[in-house]
Amino acid sequence: MKYNPLSINQTSGADSTQAQEPEVKSFSSSSSNLNNASKREQSSSLELPSESIKGAANDVEVDEQVFNLDDYKSDYREGNPAVYCSTYHKYNCGSLEGAWLDITKFDDYEEFMAVCRFLHRDEHDPEFMFQDFENFPREWYTESGLSEEVFNNIQAYSDLSADEQEAFDAFLAYKGAGREDSVFEDFREAYCGEWASEEDFAEQLVDDCGLLSNVPDDLRYYFDFSKYARDLFMCDYYFESGHVFRCL
Repeated sequence: MKYNPLSINQTSGADSTQAQEPEVKSFSSSSSNLNNASKREQSSSLELPSESIKGAANDVEVDEQVFNLDDYKSDYREGNPAVYCSTYHKYNCGSLEGAWLDITKFDDYEEFMAVCRFLHRDEHDPEFMFQDFENFPREWYTESGLSEEVFNNIQAYSDLSADEQEAFDAFLAYKGAGREDSVFEDFREAYCGEWASEEDFAEQLVDDCGLLSNVPDDLRYYFDFSKYARDLFMCDYYFESGHVFRCL
């Protein structure tokens, strides 16, 4: 979430509010006045950084007012992808303090990171520790961080139907982490459906391609679909958790 930073009202230096000192002709007094003027100039020049720091502190206060953590916390009953966000500092101090954050409740990765920083605003530079996860593929989980690419993939995964998620899980189980941008395109191109066995898929493939269309029915039964399936799944296809995928 974004916010408008507080404006900083510049104040005038001390010399603008004091009456002008009378001119002194004594050399010793002039030297003293020069020193005083120099000090006033230094004091005036130091006010801007001081107020800038104050402005930065106000920015933090605005940040704290913007985020309501209840808007982002995960409800396990909804079954949405979520991570438990703590920090390594708290863990090393013997604390598990943190919160379950629902990844689907964020507009983008920038907002997710801002909320994580707000959650642990008691630390100057928190090193996030994602201690647990739920409802997204294990291949995308790492304790030490959540990249923008993975964050976006998890949000896209949450948009899949339950059947599509099951098939996608099988796809990643065989393929691996699949963190590249084309992982969902690859999944849709490779997916060949859910089948009871490799042999069932091979038999359907033979019918769809018409490989035995010119073979009499009494001879068709001599065709060994199990061996044909074995050859298919050696190089061209793979079978995982009841789902068949084409090798890309």
